[in-house]
Amino acid sequence: MNILVTGGAGFIGRWVVKQLLEHGEKVRVLDDISNGLPGNLHEFSNNPDFELTIGDIKNVDVLSQLFENIDVCIHLAASIIVQDSIDNPRKTFENDVIGTFNVLEEARKNNTKLVFMSTCMVYDSASANGAISEIHPTKAASPYAGAKLAGENMVQSYYHAYGLPVVILRPFNTYGPYQKSTGEGGVVSIFIQNELHEDTLNIYGNGTQTRDLMYVEDCADFVVKAAYSDKVSGEILNAGFGQDITINELAVMICKDQKRIKHIRHIHPQSEIPKLLCNNQKVKRLLGWEPSTSLKEGIIKTKKWIEGKELKGR
Repeated sequence: MNILVTGGAGFIGRWVVKQLLEHGEKVRVLDDISNGLPGNLHEFSNNPDFELTIGDIKNVDVLSQLFENIDVCIHLAASIIVQDSIDNPRKTFENDVIGTFNVLEEARKNNTKLVFMSTCMVYDSASANGAISEIHPTKAASPYAGAKLAGENMVQSYYHAYGLPVVILRPFNTYGPYQKSTGEGGVVSIFIQNELHEDTLNIYGNGTQTRDLMYVEDCADFVVKAAYSDKVSGEILNAGFGQDITINELAVMICKDQKRIKHIRHIHPQSEIPKLLCNNQKVKRLLGWEPSTSLKEGIIKTKKWIEGKELKGR
């Protein structure tokens, strides 16, 4: 197939592109490199089935050219940082809502299946003993979550109004190699980086908030399976490991010296979700997908990759 991946130079996008190429697909990537990195895709540069365009989903002319003869569009491009969305909501709205509308319009014109990457951050908190299924209440606790919900509603409207084949994905917190370990990265990568440098591991708030952490190759497998399946058209699908861990427990798991674990004031406490735990039964039933990498194994793989990257940089 001919597959377009928007945001394909990003963390998850890189792994999605890798799996698609391994399956023998022809892959076009569109990325404005605002969050992704060209180096994430360097290993594919000599593959004749791979093509990278540096461009923006807000540029309709670029999108129109790239959609020619495309069978499936996997739409990952977005502004994804919750804190940034609170500080600069206009940027998030323009990228995640207007950009998604542009992608939808091109998909409609070309009758191209659309895989829309949403987020678990659209959910309200899980109850003390419950996991979050696809029918769990949503809550736009940040402009990022609000923009993703707006995008979801637009995607569903194109399914109902035009019969466009679509699927909406809500992955839970994803970590692994190629994720940034700076302030805009994920908590696992940041903690590992700080541990390797013997720096402080800072935890926002009291650290009792929980996350359901999924290794990135499992997430990419979820995305690709959804792209291939006709059974999930019009559906919303969760993916996560199915177990949660407090940020305090995660820090202790990664850090050898617990004296270096500090609690700091939360920058945007209003956007914090106290408990995230995925109910992944629907995706198991419809796609036969389930994660294969434990948190312990995933942390080892991620740490090994970060160490290797730092050795190369010396």
